[in-house]
Amino acid sequence: MTSTRPAVAVSSTEIDHAANDHNSDHAEHPDLRMFGLATFLVADGMTFAGFFAAYLTFRAVNPLPEGAIYELELLLPTINTAVLIASSFTFHRATKELMKGAMGACRGWLLTTALMGIAFLAGQMYEYFHLPFGLTDNLFASTFYALTGFHGLHVTLGALMILIVWAQASQPGYFTPEKHFGIEAVELYWHFVDVIWVILFGILYLL
Repeated sequence: MTSTRPAVAVSSTEIDHAANDHNSDHAEHPDLRMFGLATFLVADGMTFAGFFAAYLTFRAVNPLPEGAIYELELLLPTINTAVLIASSFTFHRATKELMKGAMGACRGWLLTTALMGIAFLAGQMYEYFHLPFGLTDNLFASTFYALTGFHGLHVTLGALMILIVWAQASQPGYFTPEKHFGIEAVELYWHFVDVIWVILFGILYLL
């Protein structure tokens, strides 16, 4: 009995050291979550680029007959554009408040951003109901609905994610200046959605 106890003690110590070394190695692994998200957004951006290229190519190679391309109303889409661009600034303000530890202000700006996204969607739905063409009228109509609808889906998902991190931020200690990947990731996604809309607005409404 006496001879086995020291062996057990040494064995336990070695196990503890091995566990500590493993945890230390694990802690030193780089955090690649933002890189993964950025890669996904690049791939998603390629999907939009395909839509843009297809529309511009068809428009150049197969011009539609007179009257097939409608003159779109610019007032509401311009307001929508301003709202969406402004929402990027409100989201950035939320992140700045988080970095100062002001979670109440951070949640306020997050909620403001989500409401601006919802306002954008409401404006887009209003526009759909007042357009002079339907989904299958011609190539321009189909492309218009495909592009704006696909982007609207992204705005919807973004607004939902903002509301999720807004709810999570109400839990004490869930987000801190040192630990805030969720908000950081959603902010990057939201800026991506805004940039895509600016390009889409220029192609569909201004060209």
